[in-house]
Amino acid sequence: MKTIRVGGVPEHFNMPWHLCIEDGDFEYEQLKIEWRDFPDGTGAMNKALRNNEIDVAIILTEGVIKDITAGNPVKVIQKYIASPLIWGIHVAAASPFKEVKELEHTKAAISREGSGSQLMAYVNAKDQKWDLAALDFEIVGDIDGAVKALEQDRAQYFMWERFTTKPLVDKSVFRRVGDCPTPWPCFVVAAREDFIHTHEHDLAKMLDVVNSKSVSFKEVPGVEKLVAQRYDQKEEDIKEWLGITSWSQVQISEEEVQKVQETLKLLGLIEKGMKASDFIYNLEADSL
Repeated sequence: MKTIRVGGVPEHFNMPWHLCIEDGDFEYEQLKIEWRDFPDGTGAMNKALRNNEIDVAIILTEGVIKDITAGNPVKVIQKYIASPLIWGIHVAAASPFKEVKELEHTKAAISREGSGSQLMAYVNAKDQKWDLAALDFEIVGDIDGAVKALEQDRAQYFMWERFTTKPLVDKSVFRRVGDCPTPWPCFVVAAREDFIHTHEHDLAKMLDVVNSKSVSFKEVPGVEKLVAQRYDQKEEDIKEWLGITSWSQVQISEEEVQKVQETLKLLGLIEKGMKASDFIYNLEADSL
């Protein structure tokens, strides 16, 4: 049985992976998936891929593309979530700020340098026509760190996936003042190049298992209740999330990769682009 070390955020998007693990679907294919949660997100997963701590990551598209341009020897092997990610823009419940435009000269809490929370702060600033060079950041590690930073006024706003932070809004810890969707499909499956070259057959089987689950995930009996209980959400919120979320079972397109690169260059987050094909590895069909 082959072991594959997989990392992902502890969020509802990855429920199909956990169902596959719990139902023994991977074991049927002689695979053992060692799952590792990364509550501090994309930056931490990129680091873990670089350090050979994990083999595969379910990771934000823009985050891994940026890190590949910085030399991370990783390739995207499949698009995982085809729909955009809706980033909520949050302030402390007692904050005086009521609208996104009021946050222009304040400090953003981010999980770490190069994280999705930082990249999307730039995307939001561009949308708001702010001075990108004037953006200021407070590194907080994860959501718990963001709660403390906003409460202590070390940062004034925090961007994170809208439904993940909804319980904190419901509890009046955060107040959401706006949303900022990604202009591209939000999650991909990425793997270390050296692991791809030695375990292509196993990776293809792994994706086949996950894709079989994700294509029918919305039809799982009681899925809203199941996800709500697992991730401390309200069923009506999960129903809304399922309505706007679509899983993918195909590779990301070169056009989608190019769009991410063009945005990163426009924001000054990468100096020059690469060929879109340099980010992608298409597993051989006969490897199944």
